[in-house]
Amino acid sequence: MPRIRKLAGADWELLKSVRLEMLADTPMAYIESLASARRQTDSQWQERASAMSAADSVTWVADEGTAGSKLRALMRVVIKHPQTPDRPLQAMLISVYVAPEYRGVGLADRLLQRSVVSATEDLSAGILELGVHQDNARALAFYRRHGFHLTGASKPYPQDRSKLELTMERVLPRQGGSGDGLNEALEKAGTD
Repeated sequence: MPRIRKLAGADWELLKSVRLEMLADTPMAYIESLASARRQTDSQWQERASAMSAADSVTWVADEGTAGSKLRALMRVVIKHPQTPDRPLQAMLISVYVAPEYRGVGLADRLLQRSVVSATEDLSAGILELGVHQDNARALAFYRRHGFHLTGASKPYPQDRSKLELTMERVLPRQGGSGDGLNEALEKAGTD
């Protein structure tokens, strides 16, 4: 099983590689096109890696366990903009990807567990939200299994406006409550 760690700004070349892989593997899953990503300069990739590891963003990656090894998965949590008034602080789960050879082996579960804890502890969010294509039954089932529910909200899917992106969310535990620490969550999940 790959090692899970936070993305650092210095990982920009690894980020570029996995992002191009993501866009080639599932082009309909991301707003950005592969052609657009390929046109970005090294400086733009460096800025992107810095933004993805900034204070209002936590990006978990899985690699092969050694410095500089290829990224095999990615999951990012950011503060939602704009916020919905009169609700706890909302975070968004975005840029979810697991390489084909690591799908179905529990890596996505481990990344999501870390992302939920990060949304709560690192970003102080009370709600974690995400969007799912209406026809992606596998993703809908995965997120339901992890405590997310459909909110009833939807919007046209950016890459195919004849389809919908459904909004799902999970209410997060309040900080300091029982069972919401990273170590407790990871022990419960049986991960490192």
